[in-house]
Amino acid sequence: MVGPFPGMDPFLEEPGEWPDVHSRLITAISDALAARVAPDYIVRIEQRVYVTAADDPGRQAIAPDLYLVRGPDPGARAAPAAAIAAPTIVAPLDDLEVRDRFIEILDARNRAVVATLEVLSPANKTPEAFGREQFGRKRRAVLASGAHWIEVDLLRGGERPPEVAGRGDYYALLRRGGEPHYEVWHCDLRDPLPTIAVPLLPPYPDVPLDLQAVLDGVYARAFYAVSVDYRRRVPPTPLSPPAAAWVAARLRDWWAAREWPAP
Repeated sequence: MVGPFPGMDPFLEEPGEWPDVHSRLITAISDALAARVAPDYIVRIEQRVYVTAADDPGRQAIAPDLYLVRGPDPGARAAPAAAIAAPTIVAPLDDLEVRDRFIEILDARNRAVVATLEVLSPANKTPEAFGREQFGRKRRAVLASGAHWIEVDLLRGGERPPEVAGRGDYYALLRRGGEPHYEVWHCDLRDPLPTIAVPLLPPYPDVPLDLQAVLDGVYARAFYAVSVDYRRRVPPTPLSPPAAAWVAARLRDWWAAREWPAP
């Protein structure tokens, strides 16, 4: 089913939704590019692994998936049959291993990295977060190399680099290897996402990547139309009054066109 919005769905920015959205976007973009660049290039999903501590400012944007489990105290007295059974005590681990997934395009002849593509997550944009530090380190390394760098930011909140700060709700940025300038595609909440260029090596032409088609496919396959709670406020960055009114109108029209009524 088609979603309520012509471009990015701001409800997908909710921290509880974003990890699933991010994983699906990475896979869908990888699949779309692989079909366009084979057999001369290879597309791979890689991951950047780091451990975040309890005081990491970016930790709140990460859903913990590791737990320390302790069984019942064997020294406790046996309870009567009708009493409540002794529970297992579960506590989150202090340190959380994080895996940031990104895409690399490799030259099929020698496996050299031709381009790196990142879809940003909240931890990549949180000031002083370890995830932002790791992302920045990767960004600087690629920009200093001969490889192309592409970053896609579909999150309105968080910090942005000065090249794109304050311009549009969402953006995609390309820095071609060896070039001093950036190519940036800006779009607002009301706009469809752009089709951006993914460069390879000469003499190969740029590969078009239709971000809106990718997002629409992810939205349909994940059945977000039935799982996202559109009754709540748009998370997490507040909207201006005109934007909030536009979102409300889009949702009213979308509910009216659905095959089942709004809750």
